[in-house]
Amino acid sequence: MKNPNGYGSVVKLSGNRRKPFCARKTSGWNEKGYPIYMIIGYYAERQEAMIALAEYNRNPFDVDLAKITMKELFDKWSARDFGKMSQSSASSHKSAFKHATPLHNVPYKNIKAYQMQEIIDGCGCGYSTQGAIKNLFGQLDKFALELDVISKCNSTLISAAPIPPSSKVPFTEEEINEVWKIAGQEWVDSVLFFLYTGFRIGEMTTIETANVDLDKMTIKGGIKTKAGKDRIVPIHPRIQQFVVDRASEGNKYLFSYKGKKLSSSQYYIFWNDIMKQLKMEHTPHECRHTFRSRLDSAGANKRCIDLLMGHTSKDVGERVYTHKTLDELKDTINLLL
Repeated sequence: MKNPNGYGSVVKLSGNRRKPFCARKTSGWNEKGYPIYMIIGYYAERQEAMIALAEYNRNPFDVDLAKITMKELFDKWSARDFGKMSQSSASSHKSAFKHATPLHNVPYKNIKAYQMQEIIDGCGCGYSTQGAIKNLFGQLDKFALELDVISKCNSTLISAAPIPPSSKVPFTEEEINEVWKIAGQEWVDSVLFFLYTGFRIGEMTTIETANVDLDKMTIKGGIKTKAGKDRIVPIHPRIQQFVVDRASEGNKYLFSYKGKKLSSSQYYIFWNDIMKQLKMEHTPHECRHTFRSRLDSAGANKRCIDLLMGHTSKDVGERVYTHKTLDELKDTINLLL
């Protein structure tokens, strides 16, 4: 039975081919009057080709999306989202994309988790770059889901190198002063927040704005241990404006990315860019060690330090934040310059 005019056709190509059946439609005519074909796809069986042709005629947009390559998906996503992010984030995504060159021309729906993992494992770079590549695949997966290109996120099945054990080298006073010199730049407030609160990265990213008391200038946060969970940390005067500005954004979480919860992997992109600019080699956790070291050097009360850090010690009995205790904690925090 002949197909209707404009419906397209299925032809068998000559030669020994793994997929000899071609589904195609006439998209125009050349100057000699010969048809110009738009290829829908190649298939092992005629029936597969006929089904693909029928699907195309029912909804050509879906079929075209099914063929979109990783590069085409990246181009569409970057055109939409790069304007909403910082230049450093966009640069990080572009760099990560270059590492995925072997997959650029592969239809995105055909890319498997093991292929993503091979890109990460074979990039020849450390945990920072591996994390950036993993983050990129996560962003592309989300965008592909929006377009109905894929039905599941393979990026949830891949992993990057863990952050190496830190030598726990605290920031020097000179280095802290260098951070203050660029305090007006994007995300530098988070570095100073770490240095003046002692929070861990996992604690910082989960602080809810509702737990920031701007009247008392305190933050309730902490998640790791019983002693550290929901501890109260006064906001040092030097970072109060940063906290006020973050809280005024109206997001659920104090430190958010595009209005949503900030992931640790995304935050490391910001952190690494700042450290590169400052020509320093520190981890966020070293801010926590810096916080304690500076308080020790300033002669702070050990009980107050343990309360601020969320540590259990014989000097800290039942954790009750009385008015006196809060005043003591504020006095302790204010020992930092």
